[in-house]
Amino acid sequence: MSAKKILIVEDEQAIREMIAFHLSRAGYETLEAGDCREAREQIADNRPDLALVDWMLPDMSGLELTRMLKRSDEFEDLAIIMLTARAEERDKVTGLEGGADDYITKPFAPRELMARIQAVLRRSGTANNGVVRSGVLELDVEGHRILSCGKEIRLGPTEFRLLQFIMTHAERVYSRSQLLDRVWGANVYVEERTVDVHVRRLRKALSVAGADRYIQTVRGAGYRFSVRDV
Repeated sequence: MSAKKILIVEDEQAIREMIAFHLSRAGYETLEAGDCREAREQIADNRPDLALVDWMLPDMSGLELTRMLKRSDEFEDLAIIMLTARAEERDKVTGLEGGADDYITKPFAPRELMARIQAVLRRSGTANNGVVRSGVLELDVEGHRILSCGKEIRLGPTEFRLLQFIMTHAERVYSRSQLLDRVWGANVYVEERTVDVHVRRLRKALSVAGADRYIQTVRGAGYRFSVRDV
């Protein structure tokens, strides 16, 4: 199975090389970019599985780059971890709301970075084993099953597709219309309130494992999957 490709977007060469060294040792293929322009070229040409993006870059902030990618139909599924010296809680929230899948504060230990990368790849559905684990849930993509503590949770086909989508795009908020496009399909014409019905069914099914709280309503915006308490 081919190695996962990780793009390092960092303007300080020493930090970039240090990260690349540890990623290579862990078996990843690495790509590098010193600014947002180079990053966009690398993403378009090489299709990385994940990008490590520094917040402060010379031509555009990493946050702006992240927002731009997440607004793109072509690159919105790219997993992104923000790297930054900003440690304030509001900065972390801003980064996550901007579309980042995770956030790590400098300085960081290489082992912590590797663990974060593995976790994000699992959540985004790009881990090698085809199994996504989050909280008490284990989603077997190939086996089309959802488990909790080894016990299968019975879901209807639509609820399974809905859970698979939001679970593999954890922490991101999706509107009802976006969920209709991604789960039901762009050419299927159903009312937006259909999403609410299936969310209720999904929560009811997950409640036996205490996992219904993972399906969170974001007022005025839509729904997200998160194991973090609201």
